[in-house]
Amino acid sequence: MGCFFGEHPFSFLNDSTSHFLERVHRQEYGQLLATLIGWLGDMELAEEALQDAFLAAVEHWEREGVPHKPGAWLTTTARRKAIDRLRRSRSDAADPQELETLPPAQMAVTENFDDAGEIPDERLKLIFTCSHPALPLEQRIALTLHTLGGLTTAEVAAAFLVPVPTMAQRLVRAKRKIKDAGIPFYVPPAHLLAERLDSVLTVLYLIFTEGYAATAGDALIRHELCDDAIRLCRVLELLTRRTHTDVPDTQYAEVLGLLGLMLLHHSRRTARVGARGELILLGDQDRSSWDRRAIQEGLALVEKAFNMGHPGAYQLQAAISAVHARAPAAEATDWPQIAALYGELRRFEDTPIIRLNQAVAVSLAAGPARGLRLLEPLAGELSAYAPFHLARADMFRRTGQTEQAREAYRVALDLTQNKVEREFILGRITSLGERQ
Repeated sequence: MGCFFGEHPFSFLNDSTSHFLERVHRQEYGQLLATLIGWLGDMELAEEALQDAFLAAVEHWEREGVPHKPGAWLTTTARRKAIDRLRRSRSDAADPQELETLPPAQMAVTENFDDAGEIPDERLKLIFTCSHPALPLEQRIALTLHTLGGLTTAEVAAAFLVPVPTMAQRLVRAKRKIKDAGIPFYVPPAHLLAERLDSVLTVLYLIFTEGYAATAGDALIRHELCDDAIRLCRVLELLTRRTHTDVPDTQYAEVLGLLGLMLLHHSRRTARVGARGELILLGDQDRSSWDRRAIQEGLALVEKAFNMGHPGAYQLQAAISAVHARAPAAEATDWPQIAALYGELRRFEDTPIIRLNQAVAVSLAAGPARGLRLLEPLAGELSAYAPFHLARADMFRRTGQTEQAREAYRVALDLTQNKVEREFILGRITSLGERQ
């Protein structure tokens, strides 16, 4: 769950208080932390103060009940804890007297901005801070997932396929670099926006991806991460539209493409999980439950982006998702078109994962034997990537190679930490029957 509580941070509370505090932590951690960083100018101090506030909530909410406005309660408590820490340390990070006179935090994003107004979401400032070009790309992404998404160090390490101590060191170095280099906590001025935009798009994409298919835990989807990524991408679209003379059309089209991609994927959220929380594959989903409003908006964004004449990686991924959205039934999906779009995507990002997805599309367009041939060259690079082994297993299953399918599913199971996905894989292994 959170950045500092471990796997079951509130397990000793009564069930209702524990579940509520966990939900508040998931939904508001990024906004709370961003607000505190804006006040304090010190990421580590802000994290420590917020940790103190949540620990105080464990005690007070259990004894006195949940407050009417939990986010405001946590903000006020964290500010008081920060003042206490500053007084004890006599730090120059912020003046305790100034903190005492600050107005209450605005915990919600304003949806309707006037053209002259400031971008109001503190989380976007946090993303731009974490995405500063002085930080290596992997540190930017990891730090954003950790701070904005509230992922534990272990969860971020799992997403990057590295040991937990390695990730912990990476995060410490990133925070120290921000502090030592005096990297400002703000949305950069228009003339600096373009150089930071690609990195911001990358971290928003990965925040959404972690929410869409959680690396670990008991739930397949982390809705709060998906919702945050979509909300922040909307704010980013507004910002880049306002500063269009400073942001190239190629980048603005990619902002539109990413927002369209997120909406088209998230439109399927209610159909992806069954009544018992089980995973439902795309081909088996009830398409009548897809969010038609999100689909229409996503399709319109994709069309607008491509009409600008500057195709890019996010637009092409959105176009692939659009093919699925337009298909009235799974069997009507235009898999040859999807395979061709992956071929175009490889002109922009020729990564092993994109080649894996292309192989899956080819297997559905031209048969599993063809897909297996395309997977063979990827075995070395993707040996620790569960979806690669799942794809092999499915293609083996479809060609009647039961033993090979069973073994590939078992490898995928060993590499999977998410409970819902593990149960799905176990079901597939069971469906293949006993070994002969």
